[in-house]
Amino acid sequence: MAAKDFWSFEWDFFGQEVFSATAADNSTFLVADTSAAGTPTYAVVDGSASGELAVDLEATSEVQNVCIYQGDNLQYDIDLITEVQFRVKMNQAAMDSTSMFAFGVTGDRNDTIDTIAQAAIFRVVGVDDTTAVVVETDDGTNNNDVSTGETLINAYKDFVISFAAGTDDVRFFIDGQPVATGTTFDMSAYTASLQLFMQIQKTADTNTDGFTVDRISVRGRRATNA
Repeated sequence: MAAKDFWSFEWDFFGQEVFSATAADNSTFLVADTSAAGTPTYAVVDGSASGELAVDLEATSEVQNVCIYQGDNLQYDIDLITEVQFRVKMNQAAMDSTSMFAFGVTGDRNDTIDTIAQAAIFRVVGVDDTTAVVVETDDGTNNNDVSTGETLINAYKDFVISFAAGTDDVRFFIDGQPVATGTTFDMSAYTASLQLFMQIQKTADTNTDGFTVDRISVRGRRATNA
């Protein structure tokens, strides 16, 4: 097949980048920040040799939720996506038990990750101050939430969500190795589009957990009428 039959989006967080809640600011990604008194930070890393975005919660004891996403502008047709990639790390060696971090592709965002109607995501769950990685899919009908046996700390790992086998068999990989292979992740009940999504949150607590992302990409087949 010719190159024109495919599309791709890749973002490496080089250069100036302002993360705003206002779509009119024309940023590639928007931020949803639900903090009240606190001031979480989200900015490109000054001096980074590879282009990075760092997001950190703030020490005020309050519920905080910071999401980097595409403003609920759902452009990636789930039936045409072939692969989504994230290169990401936590900013601490162990996530606090009050925190959670999720990233992948979703429908419209929500502060409560489990209520997002459509999603194919990795989740880093702070349980007993560990950093266990689980994978989850939801298409409005089928819901799977499975432990991978892997962890994510303050060292980069590469995460892949593959739709190459079809939406009825979504597959997950960490550092090139398949995970949660005992489960069939079926998203075939959803036939619309998705967006890129990264969200970190905590309940009322003083921890300053955060993450850094080095690169994101999504690829797929071009629609025949495009």
